[in-house]
Amino acid sequence: FERKGLSELTVHHVDHNHDNNPPDGSNWELLCIYCHDEEHTKYENLVRYGSTTEKKVKAATFNPFADLKAKMEGNNK
Repeated sequence: FERKGLSELTVHHVDHNHDNNPPDGSNWELLCIYCHDEEHTKYENLVRYGSTTEKKVKAATFNPFADLKAKMEGNNK
């Protein structure tokens, strides 16, 4: 983030306990508002359903740059 976007960051309590405010800030992280909302959604899903959605979603495996060098060399000929 650049300085002009600093005001867009929000403080997130890592353990979701807003009363846990250690002097060293170890329970805080700065997140953009969208990431902050996503963290709270994951926590709510954990409380409601016993798991988060990320456990059910497979990791992305697509690599758009896999053959980039070959593609670039082919375009130069």
